[in-house]
Amino acid sequence: MSALFLIAHIAGRAVAIDSAQVESVVDIGIVIPVPKTGAQVLGLAALRSRVVTVIDTRAALGAALGGTVAEARATRAVITVAEGHHYAMLVDSLEDVAPFDLLPLSSGIVLDGGWRGVGCGIVERDGEPVLAIDLRALLPGLTALAA
Repeated sequence: MSALFLIAHIAGRAVAIDSAQVESVVDIGIVIPVPKTGAQVLGLAALRSRVVTVIDTRAALGAALGGTVAEARATRAVITVAEGHHYAMLVDSLEDVAPFDLLPLSSGIVLDGGWRGVGCGIVERDGEPVLAIDLRALLPGLTALAA
C-alpha cells in the first residue's frame, strides 16, 4: 500500500520521510545555543509562538561538515513531534511529497555510520532507490518507532 513521503536531502543523500512524521516544513532563523548538549542539538528556535529544539541531522548522523559551520548550516527544517515535543530537523534541501510503496531494507544493503540506525526501508523513485528514514532515530535519548 502506498503512503506519502517527503523527499529531502540530508548530508548530500536523498531520503524519504513518511509524511506521518512531518508536521510542517519551515525556514529556521536564529538558533540560540543550549549549553551542555550533544553536538546534534544545535539549540532552540522560536517558531509560531512555540520553542522548538533544532537538531543538526548531519551531526546526529556523524557526517563531517566541509567549510565553516556558518557556511554549512542548513536553514530548512522538517518539524516533527516526538513524545509531545516539537523538533526542527535540519535538511540540506526539500523536493516534493509523493506516494511510494515502502520496501524493506534487503540484507544486501549496507548502510554506513549513522545511516544504519535511521534507515527503515527503501522507496523507488524513477527507478532509483531512496533510503526511507525514521526521524525519531536522530533525536538524542529517544528510540526509533516500532515498525
